[in-house]
Amino acid sequence: MKYLTEIKVRGYHADFYGHVNNARYLEFFEEDRWAQLESTIDLQNWAARGLIFLVVNINVNYRKAVGVGETICVSTEIEKIGSKSAVLLQKIFLKGTDTVAADARITFVVADRTGRAVVLEGEVLEQIKKLGGETTN
Repeated sequence: MKYLTEIKVRGYHADFYGHVNNARYLEFFEEDRWAQLESTIDLQNWAARGLIFLVVNINVNYRKAVGVGETICVSTEIEKIGSKSAVLLQKIFLKGTDTVAADARITFVVADRTGRAVVLEGEVLEQIKKLGGETTN
């Protein structure tokens, strides 16, 4: 599994109980999504064309508490691509293990200048597929 994001858990990530606050997991997932987007899609070209990546739904499963001082690794892959939306599967692992601390399914669309979701086809679809590590022929 390919990790683009490794994060050391700091004190400011923790809640009263000394483990990562549930809202911080969303930030960790977002950090890896940005790393994936920046490494696979020409975001400046998208912006010039009026295209933006919009998260429309997130479902998170918190599986194991992560404490201050631990290091996590975040992975992102494509789970499903529909005609106007797609779903990413993201996982947070404790570094050096197969232990999943949290996983999330993130539904997103690509919207145009009007804010409407565009059909995922052609060049846009090919770039979206790269988020999951797919290659095009």
